[in-house]
Amino acid sequence: MNSNSALDKIANEMLQASRIVILTGAGMSAESGIDTFRGVKGYWSKYNPMELASMDGFRKNPELVWKWYQERYKIVKNNAPHAGHNAISELQKTLSEVVVITQNVDGYHQQAGTDNVLELHGSIVNFKCVDCNKKHNKKLVDGALNHCEYCNGHIRPDVVWFGEQLPFETLKEAENKSSDCDVIISIGTSSEVYPAAGLPILAKNHGAKVIEINPNDTKLSKKADIIIRDSAKSFLPKLKERVLQIKEK
Repeated sequence: MNSNSALDKIANEMLQASRIVILTGAGMSAESGIDTFRGVKGYWSKYNPMELASMDGFRKNPELVWKWYQERYKIVKNNAPHAGHNAISELQKTLSEVVVITQNVDGYHQQAGTDNVLELHGSIVNFKCVDCNKKHNKKLVDGALNHCEYCNGHIRPDVVWFGEQLPFETLKEAENKSSDCDVIISIGTSSEVYPAAGLPILAKNHGAKVIEINPNDTKLSKKADIIIRDSAKSFLPKLKERVLQIKEK
C-alpha cells in the first residue's frame, strides 16, 4: 500500500468510526524536544531510574529527585506541542468521538486544545503530597523542595514512579474505551510498556482496526492492520487535512 492510499484508508476508517482511541507514547513528545526514557539516548541510559523515579529514591534523597524533576519541568515548559499534537486536537473537533490515551506526562495534548485525555503515567506539571496524596498548585515547582500545607509532607510530581500502580480509574477508563472503539491508532510508542502496550491488542480482540504510526518497527507492528512508517509531526497534519477534504465532499 503506497502512502497516499494508506492516508485515504486511514482517513475513511476514522470518518466511518463512531469511537476512536489515539494512544501516544514517548516518540510523540520527542518531536517537541522531550527526551525519551528508553533507548540508546534515553534518560535511563544516563541515570539510575530507582534513584530518580521511585518512592525509595525520593525518601532517601528528596532534594536530588526534586531538582531533577525541576529540570525536566523546565524542559517541558520551554518547549511546546508540535503540529502532530495540534492535528489531533483538530481531529477531535471534526470526528464523532476521539479519546486520547497518553503515556506522556508533559500535558502537551491539553495545551494543544485536546479534551478527554487520559494520562496513564500522570503529569509532570501537577503535584501532590507523598503522605496525604492531596493535589497542589503548579507554582510549587519554583524554588526549593516544598512541604504540604495540609500535613507537612514533601511535595512530589504527580507522575507514576517505578513500583507504583497506574491510577486505577484512569486505567479502567482506558481499557473500557479501548475495548469499545472502532479504530485505535498507536503513535510513537514502542509497545513494550504494559499495561499501555496491551490496549491496542484489547481493541483488536474486540473488533477494532489497529493503526500504527511509528518510524520504527515495534512489537505491535505484526498485529497492526495499517502501518505508517512516519513520525507524528510529519504524518498527522496530512491525515487531518485528508479527513477534512473527504468530509467536505
